[in-house]
Amino acid sequence: MASIHVIRVESCQGSGHAPVALAVPLPHVIRAGLCLMGHCPGHSPATGSSAAPGTVLVQEPASPEVVEAASRENSQCCVDPLLAMEQKDVIRQELGSLHGIPLFKSFIEGWPQVKAFQARPDDLLISTYPKSGTTWLSEIMDMIYHDGDVEKCRRDAIYNRVPFLEMKVSKGPSGVEQLENTPSPRLVKTHLPVQLLPTSFWEKDCKIIYMARNPKDVVISYYYFHHMAKIHPDPGTKAEFLENFMAGKVAYGSWYDHVRGWWEKKQEKMLYLFYEDMKKDPRREVQKILHFLGKELAEGTVERILHHTSFQEMKKNPAANYETMLPTMMDHSVSPFLRKGISGDWKNHFTVAQNERFNQHYQEHMAGSDLHFQMEV
Repeated sequence: MASIHVIRVESCQGSGHAPVALAVPLPHVIRAGLCLMGHCPGHSPATGSSAAPGTVLVQEPASPEVVEAASRENSQCCVDPLLAMEQKDVIRQELGSLHGIPLFKSFIEGWPQVKAFQARPDDLLISTYPKSGTTWLSEIMDMIYHDGDVEKCRRDAIYNRVPFLEMKVSKGPSGVEQLENTPSPRLVKTHLPVQLLPTSFWEKDCKIIYMARNPKDVVISYYYFHHMAKIHPDPGTKAEFLENFMAGKVAYGSWYDHVRGWWEKKQEKMLYLFYEDMKKDPRREVQKILHFLGKELAEGTVERILHHTSFQEMKKNPAANYETMLPTMMDHSVSPFLRKGISGDWKNHFTVAQNERFNQHYQEHMAGSDLHFQMEV
């Protein structure tokens, strides 16, 4: 059993709750200063609290009484993400349907707030189909927005620096709530297909960056992600998951519809990138982003961004690698969130017959489109 320590977390002033004692495994105590940065929607700098919500004030070996007390229902104020979901909340969910798109039922429950979301003119939307380099692009964008300042980009976990628009679980703030409490200019993450994007993003003429990845690598990455991220339905065997993916019976639906839908919506204020291009020449792709933003950075700053956002650096960065999530939410012992970060890994998983069938399926579903993918780099 992991060593258990206790940390004392300051609640928001005026919340009516006493400071919370949390019993957590020692590795999470080590990361707690990052994990427990205050993200209570009720908190703002104006509260005048002597310590920021989520600040670790005390760390000490836990007595059995404190461990028992900390395990009971307690204040949920300012303890995102460690207490954002209890184990019962992350049992594998069956998918529901949102306007014909398979999606987690908890996300569907939060859809009215997402649909009514009010974008701001200086928001930048990062859109992808799952497992297409979302976190990589998010880290690059946060680095660009902070002029390559590595320390500023370690201020919090990536899922708090770039809130996930449609995220909704029973405990902790939703993505919409996080965004409402995020100062401008905001970076916003979504996996929504283009037809479900809240209309305010179009009405406010927001800039959008979409990144697409070849479907063979996506399906393999998505399969391993289903195993480690406990909100997903059981993926079954690799062969079964491949069939479900090809049929669009996975969260966010058809990969084909997603990448084609966003491609056909391309406009002046949208930049459409490819994961494979980013792997081949990240400098060129970062320069594309800078040009799209109308921003210039010194060569040394670009170098720092490229180094900090390399797969090797991100894999060991707790602000980017999702290891700050509890194992009940994401079990990195099953598969790391940042697994390989390469193009062409599908060749280590597809059988010859599966590859032939997938190629035929791909040709049928991409017929008539001028959108093309590189299946390896």
